[in-house]
Amino acid sequence: MRLQPKAKEEPEINITSLIDVVFLLLIFFMVSTTFEQQAVLQVDLPEASSVESADDQPERLEFVIDQEGRMYLNDEALVNSEVRTIRAAFLEAASSDRNLPIILRADRLTPHHHVVAVMDVAAELGFHNLSIAASRAEGSGAPAQDP
Repeated sequence: MRLQPKAKEEPEINITSLIDVVFLLLIFFMVSTTFEQQAVLQVDLPEASSVESADDQPERLEFVIDQEGRMYLNDEALVNSEVRTIRAAFLEAASSDRNLPIILRADRLTPHHHVVAVMDVAAELGFHNLSIAASRAEGSGAPAQDP
């Protein structure tokens, strides 16, 4: 008969299975995650508080879209708002100079797809300097923002 207790063995924690599960979860989340798509065309919003004189401004293309979706490039009306018409107007106005800045002025009630179409055509043709014109709210020190 034994009256003395057995020497207790130290318990071991085997974490191999835990590490396997963590790696499988990590792989699952990496594969199933969608990453944000960056826009091809960088939009540079102008400062509303600074005003340049006409002599300081470089030659530029000014694209205007009114409330009904009618389009104008450098004060000349486009025949329609189709993508091929916009492309032809840009090619005629800029010829081979893709470094010309484009100022996009759209009425606040302009349908969004018109603005996107102009931005897409500008990006396809290789224009990288696009600014969207905005007006400052009256009586406010900050730029106008829609909710």
